[in-house]
Amino acid sequence: MSIIMYEYPKCGTCRNAVKYLQQHNVSFEDHHIVEAPPSVEQLRKMVDVSGLPIQKFFNTSGKKYRELGLSQKLKEMTDDEKLALLASDGMLIKRPLVTDGKKVTIGFKESEFETNWVAQK
Repeated sequence: MSIIMYEYPKCGTCRNAVKYLQQHNVSFEDHHIVEAPPSVEQLRKMVDVSGLPIQKFFNTSGKKYRELGLSQKLKEMTDDEKLALLASDGMLIKRPLVTDGKKVTIGFKESEFETNWVAQK
């Protein structure tokens, strides 16, 4: 499977991640996270592969997250409800979200991108 990056073009962190991969000649498939967010099943697989709790996939600094009061509501929600919520609105997902089906990175840290995407090409 090729590398897929779910990103939001207006997001500075996403632009930095795209630039980093391009500078290191790493090819990837670009998906607009708002226009085409990952499905519940895609998210479920990414959560499983990452080994991280679903909460790590939420953009906790986002306006939408705060507007919906999710810091409190998530504690009461099931994993299926959390996945459905993430899949319903790409602005709720921490970005960029990058996967090749075997690995997942959330957000952009050069060291993680080096290890997971650049060194693996």
